[in-house]
Amino acid sequence: MNDSGNPQDVDVPPVEGVAGGGTAYGWIDGGFQGSNPLKGSVDPTEVPTADLVHVWSMPSTANVGPQEMPRPMDPVNLLAARNERESIQVAIRAKASWGGPGIAGVVQVQCNDLCSSAGDRLVVGRSLKLRRVVPILGVPDALVPLDLPVSQINLLPGETTAVWVSIDVPSEQPPGQYEGEIIITATKADAETSAQCLGKSEKLQLYRELQRCLETVEPIDGKPVNEVVERAKSATTSLRRVLLSPLFSEFFSNNGSVDMMEEDAISNLSVRVKINVTVWDFILPETPSLPAVFGISDTVIEDRFGVEHGTEEWYEALDQHFKWLLQYRISPYFCRWGDSMRVLTYTCPWPADHPKSDEYFSDPRLAAYALPYSRAVSGGDAAKEYSQKQIEILRTKSHWKKAYFYLWDEPLNLEQYESLLNLAKEIHAYAPDARVLTTYYCGPSDAPLAPTPFEAFVKVPKFLRPHTQIYCTSEWVLGNREDLVKDIIAEMQPENGEEWWTYVCMGPSDPHPNWHLGMRGTQHRAVMWRVWKEGGTGFLYWGANCYEKATVPSAEIRFRRGLPPGDGVLFYPGKVFSSSNEPVASVRLERILSGLQDIEYLRLYASRYGRDEGLALLEKTGLYLGPERYTHEHMPVDVMRGEIFNACRS
Repeated sequence: MNDSGNPQDVDVPPVEGVAGGGTAYGWIDGGFQGSNPLKGSVDPTEVPTADLVHVWSMPSTANVGPQEMPRPMDPVNLLAARNERESIQVAIRAKASWGGPGIAGVVQVQCNDLCSSAGDRLVVGRSLKLRRVVPILGVPDALVPLDLPVSQINLLPGETTAVWVSIDVPSEQPPGQYEGEIIITATKADAETSAQCLGKSEKLQLYRELQRCLETVEPIDGKPVNEVVERAKSATTSLRRVLLSPLFSEFFSNNGSVDMMEEDAISNLSVRVKINVTVWDFILPETPSLPAVFGISDTVIEDRFGVEHGTEEWYEALDQHFKWLLQYRISPYFCRWGDSMRVLTYTCPWPADHPKSDEYFSDPRLAAYALPYSRAVSGGDAAKEYSQKQIEILRTKSHWKKAYFYLWDEPLNLEQYESLLNLAKEIHAYAPDARVLTTYYCGPSDAPLAPTPFEAFVKVPKFLRPHTQIYCTSEWVLGNREDLVKDIIAEMQPENGEEWWTYVCMGPSDPHPNWHLGMRGTQHRAVMWRVWKEGGTGFLYWGANCYEKATVPSAEIRFRRGLPPGDGVLFYPGKVFSSSNEPVASVRLERILSGLQDIEYLRLYASRYGRDEGLALLEKTGLYLGPERYTHEHMPVDVMRGEIFNACRS
C-alpha cells in the first residue's frame, strides 16, 4: 500500500460470490461513447485531459464499481442544511493509456474552497474532503482519504475509479449559494512533487532557511522603521535564495523570471467538475432526534491494535473510536459478549467519578449512552457494589436521562429471559428510574406466550414489564407486513416511559433495507426511512467493527463466517490502507449518516404540517412506501429534500 503523498493505488483482490460493478446495483449499463483512443505515445502535458479520461458525477447512493460505464458530465447541484454533510462521487475512467506498465495513467485531483458571492467559504480540509472509493470483496465500500488540496490517483486500464466528495456545512455557516471545482488533470506517470524527491539533508536545509526567514520578520512589532526595513531586506534575500535553489529550477525561464505559462497551459488542459451547493437556514439539531446506538467491540480493538485492557494505550484507542463515530450522528457503545449472549456494554471506559465521564456523557452529539453492569457477564458481590456506586454518582447528573442498560442480546428461552429479568430487578432495586434496553425477535421458545410465534413476540413486553423500558425488536420479524407495526405499538406504554426501538443484523435480507455489502445504495439509506415511517423512537446496531480476529493493525480484513458480507462491519482500520491510524469509513456508514439526516428533514416537515403530511410526502415523492417498495434511483431523494426545503425555508 502507498503511504500518504504517493499516487493513491490501493489493490484489493476481488472475491467470487459478491457482485461487482455498477450494473449489479441497479444502475443502467448505458452511458455514452467517447472519442477514439489516442494512438502512439501520449504526453499528458500536451493533450487535453478530456481526450484521455472520462469524468462524470454520480450520487452518493450509486455503487460505482470498476465496470461502471461513462456518462455525460453535468454540473453538481447539492442542497445542504447547516450542520449537515452532503456527498457526491466523481468517477474517472481512462480512454487511452499514457502511464507506465500496469496502469493506464496517473491523474491529479485538485479541489478548492467553495465560495459564495458574499465571500463566505466552505474550506478545503475542514468542510470539503476527498476519499477514494476502494472495493472490498469486489464491491465499492472503503473510503480512503486523499491528500488535500492535491492528490494523485493511478488509473487501471478498463476500470472506473470513484472519488467520494464530502461537504460538511458548519452550524454557523451563512446560508447562500456556494461554488467551487474539482479539477482533474492527466499527468506523467513518473511525476512526483519535487519535495518527495528531496533527501533528508536537502529538506533540512530548506526548512532552516525558511525558519530563519520567519524568525527575521516575526519580531517587528514596536521596532524602529529602519530596523523593520533591514529585516524585510534580509527576509527578501533569504526567500530569493530559496526560490533560486535547484528545487524550483523547472519553473524558471532562461532570463531567471518565473514562467507561469506552463502552469496556465496545464490548467487549461484540465477537466473541471463544477460544484454548486445551496446552504439553507435550517440547522440540523446537534443532538440527534433519533438515538442510534452502535456497538464497537473492545476485544477486536485489543487484539488488532495490541493494546492491553486498562492501559493508557487502551483508553486512547477507545477514545479515538468514540470521538470518530460521533461525526456520524451515532451514539457509540463498547461491548463484549459473555455466555448465552449476555453482553457487557458501556459508552465511557472511564469510571463515573472521572472527569472524562462528564465529558463523554455531556457531549451534545451523544443522544444516549450505555452503562456497564458487570454482573451481566460475571457474578460477584464486588461487581454489584461497584455498579451501584457508579449509578449513584450518575443519577445526580443532568445527562442521566440519556442512560440505558443493555444486558442481554436476543434472549431465546425461559432461562435466559428470567436471568435478564433478575439482572434488571437488581438495577431497579436501587435505581427505579433506570432504563433497561432489551433486544429480541421472539418470546421464550420453551414457554410460548401465545399460540403463534408472532403473537408470542407481541406479548414479550407484558412478560418483561416493568423491568424493560426500551423494547428493541428486529425488523426481520415484520417481513413485508408493515401493518403489523400497529400491533407492536399497541402493546407499548409510553405514559410509563416505554419506548419501541428497532434493529437490523443478519436479517432482513434483500430486497428489504439493511447494510449488507452489495445491496443498493438506496437500500442502505432506506433503513432510516423505514424507522421514521414505522414510528420507532430509537435504533440499535450490534457491531461496527466486528471483523475476524487479527493481531496486527494492517492485517487483511475478513468478515465473520456465517454472516452476510459486511454485517457487523461499518468501518475499517486505517492501517489496512495507509500509515494512518484513523478509521476508514465505509460507503454504507456514509449512507447511514444520510438516512439519519433525512429523519431530521422529515421531523422538521412533520413539525410544521403534521406527521400524516410527512408520511404522504414519502409516498408522493416515491421515496419509501414499504420494505419492498422504495426508490432504487436517487432522484426521489433530491425531490423529497427539495420539497421540504421549499416548504420550510425562512
